[in-house]
Amino acid sequence: MEFQKDISEEVVVALRRIVRAIDLHSRRLAQEFGLTGPQVILLRELVRHREMCVGELAKNVSLSHATVTDILNRLEKRGLIERIRSLVDRRQIMVTPTEQAILLVEKSPPLLHEQFSERLQALNDWEINQILSVLQRVGSMMDAQEVEASPLLATGSITADSEMVEVVTRTQAGQATDAGDEDVETNPRPRTVVHPSAAT
Repeated sequence: MEFQKDISEEVVVALRRIVRAIDLHSRRLAQEFGLTGPQVILLRELVRHREMCVGELAKNVSLSHATVTDILNRLEKRGLIERIRSLVDRRQIMVTPTEQAILLVEKSPPLLHEQFSERLQALNDWEINQILSVLQRVGSMMDAQEVEASPLLATGSITADSEMVEVVTRTQAGQATDAGDEDVETNPRPRTVVHPSAAT
């Protein structure tokens, strides 16, 4: 029994280290760049394509249309993206990154899930399948089968700015901070920019 207890404790410690590593990486992004993992993913995709509609962007990053729209609203509020009416189809709104966003993307480090995926692909197929099986079993033991998750290794809400981003922003503005504060704005009204050449 003592042996089994020791093993159980080692398993829990290993899980806590994984969670801690994810949390530290998320906080580093927030502290150094003022961005969350999902925001970086969207900005990178936009910089790569320069102009995309929301549906195409959501498909490319494997997130729901509603989630991407919420993230874009926050990025637009910070001046990192613009919504421009398509010159081809006036009914369609295209999303473009601003110069500030391009500079941020150039400076941003590799995301944790990208590093992990690269190392995972270097393993043998049987090792990858074994890891997947074990993690799925652990998730089942924690009753996490129905928990919504995105294909990102990041802590905090996918759509809302993380607490650390809020704290860093207020600190830079010279305001008092409170680690318990939450971002209460959930869905700011999007601003549509009409391309000058599209005006009639």
